[in-house]
Amino acid sequence: MHKFLRFIVTLCLIFGITTFAQASGTYEVGDQGDDVAGIQAQLNNLGFNAGAVDGDFGSLTANAVKAFQRSRGLEADGVVGMQTYRALMGRDIPASRDSSTASVRRIVQTSMRYMGVPYVFGGTSPSGFDCSGFTRYIFAQSGIYLPRMADEQFEVGRYVSYGRLQPGDLVFFSTYTSGVSHSGIYIGDGRFISATSSRGVAIDSMDSSYWGPRYIGARRVI
Repeated sequence: MHKFLRFIVTLCLIFGITTFAQASGTYEVGDQGDDVAGIQAQLNNLGFNAGAVDGDFGSLTANAVKAFQRSRGLEADGVVGMQTYRALMGRDIPASRDSSTASVRRIVQTSMRYMGVPYVFGGTSPSGFDCSGFTRYIFAQSGIYLPRMADEQFEVGRYVSYGRLQPGDLVFFSTYTSGVSHSGIYIGDGRFISATSSRGVAIDSMDSSYWGPRYIGARRVI
């Protein structure tokens, strides 16, 4: 009986720790934005070289985080979790960070699962997508419901300039007709994923010879 109780307590502790870790926001390689820029600035102020304060969490920033963590006796994993953030910034991670970061990662990860799914005009499911059917389906998996058509999706959320693009942003292009006629999901490093008529769901460069001149704008809905 005692062994059984210890087993149950152990399971509860493991479950509790896991749930807490999943609920906590983190900053790590691939993240972008003003919060990351603040982390970089603070690292530089403390003498840990995070490079340019550009809001892009790359390898140099990760190395600076590791050095900071080692100096504070923390696990040097290069990830700014709750303990590291508090030690570095002197406050807790903003509450809004938890849900938004998790949603962005989930959207990008989910979109990648459908690489190669064929293009179907009017398609809205994993058996075949068109461009706006793909973006609508992916965001719906995270509880975010977009209008059906690309030009309608271009009206939701808030405008984002090209230089401020972050993973999870919707990006829009003019292809077969004037105005917005193609939508995709920005995944970082100048790349986006979308359902293309020639290759199905695929990743492309934002500034390729085809997509670059056709880019119209971006919207952020997270």
